[in-house]
Amino acid sequence: MKRGELAIEAVLDLHGHVQDRAHAELHGFIERAWASGRRLVLVVTGKGQGGDGVLRRQVPRWLNQSPLRERVIGFSHARQHHGGEGALYVLVRRHRDPR
Repeated sequence: MKRGELAIEAVLDLHGHVQDRAHAELHGFIERAWASGRRLVLVVTGKGQGGDGVLRRQVPRWLNQSPLRERVIGFSHARQHHGGEGALYVLVRRHRDPR
């Protein structure tokens, strides 16, 4: 992810969202990314006032909880030009056809 070997295939910007709305948006975004076969997505949380934003803290927690955990391989802070600590690269699992 961080080495830049994969291209960002979708972006979700959560600036200005309250927690409930942000959680729902994140869930739908990751589900759509997984269903459509996207592998690397960028989730922008923003840093919040003083660098301690609620979404900046919550999004990693949500990504580690079910049901999102089943769709996500891992995540890391983005490079500075993609938002730095106010954004996350998220690596989405491959969608396997159950046939």
